[in-house]
Amino acid sequence: MEATALSVGKSVLDGALGYAKSAAAEEVALQLGIQRDHAFIREELEMMQAFLRAAHRERDDHEVLMTWVKQVRDVAYDAEDCLQDFAIHLKKPSWWRLPCTLRERRRIAKQMKELRARVEDVSQRNLRYQLIKNAGSKPETAAELSGNTAAAIFGINEARRAAKHDNSKVDLVDLINQEGEDLRVIAVWGAGGDLGQASIISEAYQNPDIKNKFPCQAWVRVLHPFNPNDFIQSLVKQFRSGVGVSILLETEKTGQELAEEFTRYVEEKSYLIVLNGLSIFEEWKGIKGCFPNNKRRSRIIVCTPQAEVASLCAGQESQVLMLKQLSGDQNVYAFCEKDSQDQAKLLMPASSSNADTTSTNEIVEHQPTGGDGSKVVTRSLTRLKTMASAMEESQLIGREKEKYEMVKLICNQSGHELPVISVWGMGGLGKTTLVKDVYESQKLIGMFEKRACVTVMRPFIVKEFLKSLIIQLSMQSSSEKKGAIDFGHSTRNTAVMVGVEELTKELARLLEGKKCLIVVDDVSSRAEWDHIIQHFPKLDGTCRIVVTTREESIAKHCSEKQENIYKLKVLEYRDALQLFTRKVFKEAIDLDKHPDLIEEAKLILKKCNGLPLAIVTIGGFLANQPKIAVEWRKLNEHISAELEMNPDLEVIRTVLGKSYDGLPYHLKSCFLYLSIFPEDHKINRRLLIRRWSAEGYSREIRDKTAEEIADSYFMQLIGRSMILASKRSSNNRKEIDSCQVHDLMREICILKSAEENLVFRLEEGCSSNTQDKVRHLAVSSNWNRDKGEFESAVDLSHIRSLTVFGYWKHFFISEKMKLLRVLDLEGTSGLFDHHLEHIGRLLHLKYLSIRQCDGIYHLPDSWGNLKQLQTLDMKGTRVCKLPKTIIKLRKLQYLFAGDCVPICVYPDECLPHDLAKLCLACCAPKFLNDVEDLDGDLDRQDVCTFWCHVVFPTLASRRLEPYGVVVPRGMRNLKGLRTLGLVNITNGKAILQDIRRLSQLRKLAVSGVSKKNSQEFCSTLADLSRLESLSVRSSVESGLHGCLDGVSSPPKNLQSLKLSGTLFKLPGWIEGLHSLVKLVLECTRLTELDATMQVLGKLPNLAILRLRFHPFNFKRGELIRLTFHREAFPSLMVLELFCVIGLDLVEFKDGATPKLEQLHLEPFGRDAGTYSSGFFSGLASLQSLKEFMLSDHGYAKAEFLENVQDQLARNLNGPVFKRV
Repeated sequence: MEATALSVGKSVLDGALGYAKSAAAEEVALQLGIQRDHAFIREELEMMQAFLRAAHRERDDHEVLMTWVKQVRDVAYDAEDCLQDFAIHLKKPSWWRLPCTLRERRRIAKQMKELRARVEDVSQRNLRYQLIKNAGSKPETAAELSGNTAAAIFGINEARRAAKHDNSKVDLVDLINQEGEDLRVIAVWGAGGDLGQASIISEAYQNPDIKNKFPCQAWVRVLHPFNPNDFIQSLVKQFRSGVGVSILLETEKTGQELAEEFTRYVEEKSYLIVLNGLSIFEEWKGIKGCFPNNKRRSRIIVCTPQAEVASLCAGQESQVLMLKQLSGDQNVYAFCEKDSQDQAKLLMPASSSNADTTSTNEIVEHQPTGGDGSKVVTRSLTRLKTMASAMEESQLIGREKEKYEMVKLICNQSGHELPVISVWGMGGLGKTTLVKDVYESQKLIGMFEKRACVTVMRPFIVKEFLKSLIIQLSMQSSSEKKGAIDFGHSTRNTAVMVGVEELTKELARLLEGKKCLIVVDDVSSRAEWDHIIQHFPKLDGTCRIVVTTREESIAKHCSEKQENIYKLKVLEYRDALQLFTRKVFKEAIDLDKHPDLIEEAKLILKKCNGLPLAIVTIGGFLANQPKIAVEWRKLNEHISAELEMNPDLEVIRTVLGKSYDGLPYHLKSCFLYLSIFPEDHKINRRLLIRRWSAEGYSREIRDKTAEEIADSYFMQLIGRSMILASKRSSNNRKEIDSCQVHDLMREICILKSAEENLVFRLEEGCSSNTQDKVRHLAVSSNWNRDKGEFESAVDLSHIRSLTVFGYWKHFFISEKMKLLRVLDLEGTSGLFDHHLEHIGRLLHLKYLSIRQCDGIYHLPDSWGNLKQLQTLDMKGTRVCKLPKTIIKLRKLQYLFAGDCVPICVYPDECLPHDLAKLCLACCAPKFLNDVEDLDGDLDRQDVCTFWCHVVFPTLASRRLEPYGVVVPRGMRNLKGLRTLGLVNITNGKAILQDIRRLSQLRKLAVSGVSKKNSQEFCSTLADLSRLESLSVRSSVESGLHGCLDGVSSPPKNLQSLKLSGTLFKLPGWIEGLHSLVKLVLECTRLTELDATMQVLGKLPNLAILRLRFHPFNFKRGELIRLTFHREAFPSLMVLELFCVIGLDLVEFKDGATPKLEQLHLEPFGRDAGTYSSGFFSGLASLQSLKEFMLSDHGYAKAEFLENVQDQLARNLNGPVFKRV
């Protein structure tokens, strides 16, 4: 909650401040005469931002502060909205509008005064309540597990339920008095602080029976930094208290004498030691070695504020017990070992159990009855109990391949330099579990003389890291003397009292000349790694360092070689199902034999999406529930509520939440924004970054545009595994087209965004109204209510974005939405022309999408009022012509249109029938549904629009290019335009003269190129020096033949080129496109096959080649044979052969296409049935091939399939064969 509130608050403040400081805002203030108010607001926002940073440093999350943070956030939102609204309404009117303008100025001045008062009040509130006591820098303290988190991870919930069941708890005195000669450790932890723990321990410590049994007693607070000399002195003084005053008055002994006296006490007598305030497990490792197991019933009680430390101190096999206490205000728990005869008496088995015992590496949940009638719960935990400690070795199910690859990667290293191997992936994948298992493998144990595995603690302190590393390495020394303290020689005992420089030297001494394996777990930043590695001595190639991290960028930073970076992926479905059934049923069963459960299990596993942590946690929860479909269905239907409220699933929220908490604040807002999209929705990358930019989440920085900054945010979220790449780009060899959010990560996203009132999702079963201001509204496809419920659900006056999924309703656009910046109606059904008129009143709009709304034929003139619009996307609509007012959109940067063939492209086929219906349709608009097969509320305006803007213009130009939109003259005014297409240039040179003036243009798509306009088009291309992507289309019979030869100087930075239309011969300038990455040849009917392949094969950066629909001229009796020669296509990664008619052979010579990874073949119609076994040649020699995809619709012959699969089987890279 704290991290989310502060991060969103800072992000919003950044946006408000960014605009308040802008030249536009300064100009508005100057014109309105409100400079003083504007300056005051700007300066107060800066102070608020500084206060929020101070609050973040202090990690202060008390309720009053969080309330103030939310108020700051709301004021920042309103400040930015008001300032932008002032700018939009301030314009230079005609003289006859002067009275209206004066009224508008008075309104703005009044609103500015009110805004100033609000800002001032919020600022004073911070001082009034002294919310942030120290705005200066303050060192961060170690992050502690919350009570709920610890309860979920370490089995405390089960102990709580067991104690509550019989209303009984365990007495600490009874635990201390258990029979048995071995030394035992009891760790005490309480969720509310030290007071409750200390009172319980003190009561047992002062118990007369305890005093009689333990002649040596001592209570010591573990100070930080830990001083072993003071520690031993304190213990010895307390041991002496029972032998007389004269002993206490002895002069202080030397370190050696003190050590010898201490050793006599702990070896010859029964001792009871209380260690209070132990918070670092590495300190416990050093301390415990001082206390030998003297077989005299000795006890050590550790009092710690961290459940993780308590669990680790108690040992690998530990049980959790709720203790009796003097006050019921706080629950206190004891962690202790369970493998002793005496414990068997205390923890007598119950007559019935909720779970069967599994292997010692699994979490086992038993509720045996103790000797005093209490119920306890035992829980086996792995030794490496980090935040993902709930992931036991049972999660290695399905990881055999990964373990083999990791061991191979560690062993098969060559060279003299130290190899650093990085394992990365999202939280909950089991990186630590896998690496720990690899670390313990017998092959690696025998290979390395020194080994150590250290988890990076938070906050990172290099001294503590080095201590832990040295202690582990020194314990492997044969000269180590256990149980003795020798301050002069024992590394383990002296490590705690020396500085970083001495520790660095000691580390070098321990590793000198040794083959070592070091695991550094959970590196969270580049700075951490740089700080760690600089303290390592220079190691050679015989040593290995293995790093685990959640971020790809950190993995790349740690490992210089790409081959040493290992991405851990999610489990395959079969392995996920096996792991799930083992956790639920405690054994491997065939769930297909339980048809009532299998469907629900599939839905559960879909939500888990192969994430081992989620599978194990949910499976463990269901293990204690009735094994019936209705229980599993409840979990599926209410997973959000379960994640928020069910303590058994707390660990999922904790581990995934840790990934979210580790995000910089600007990425947190971007991530929470994704809760807008429904489950399983593929989010288009380019559209998303334009939305982020429109929302103000990214801003122009120096020479980088806002979109480029937003794109870097997208890749950072990918690299941090917060979002998953769902589709690789068809436009760039390294890019990603779209992403998805992991189902459970999406639930975290929804919970966090709901906390901040950032996103409200109108869906079936949602709350009917919300009292707070909401900034983003998403209407789901399953929401089916009326206008009254829509307007009462949220306060529409503060909505910044509206996204509609499913069916359109006319009341979705409201006059109250004056601040709307983003309107996304992509794919909305039931949207027609008359619905668009109201959109022209949304003056704040920056992003407008009606993509794939095929009921739209015409745009209203009122859209010319959208002066702030940056993106207009109408791909997939029926719009053939843009209104003249479009040239008023001076801030437009992206214009997408003309990607759909109008219905009346071929009017001769449908016109007589349609003309007969025109009169009826004008009288009864719904009659048009029969013509268009459309659903929705059509009116007469839609009918008139259809005929006037589609049918009649098509009749008048039936011989012209049917694709693309006709744009008005004056497009040159849109000087910021970066993307334009698909534009129909058939009708003249005016549009080309406009286009050549668009100096910022990066992407251009045109249709209607012909010999008539080819000269003007070629000269236009020469002027577009920044062009990176070009698509040229011609559907007329002559096509592009001879139309592109006049390009004298093509754009040097051209990276993507699509040519669609008859060419016969490649233009000569193509061979000079050294930056070209992607090439699509469609219906080009090239005649010189060998010459074409030779030219294309020499393009140095060509990575994607798509040959589609008659790319080569095919004559009956002749066959097309594609040959990829040696050293040709050096950078090709993707090859697509789509409907290449007449294709008979595809041959790869040795050494050809060395980087080819994907090969996709989709024959035309039933042509696949004619392919022989020799159709492909040389597949086995493609050294980088990863995937062969065949889309043959089931027509391919068996001999063809067998030959392809045989060649792929002989390929050493192991490519995957996919038939779709």
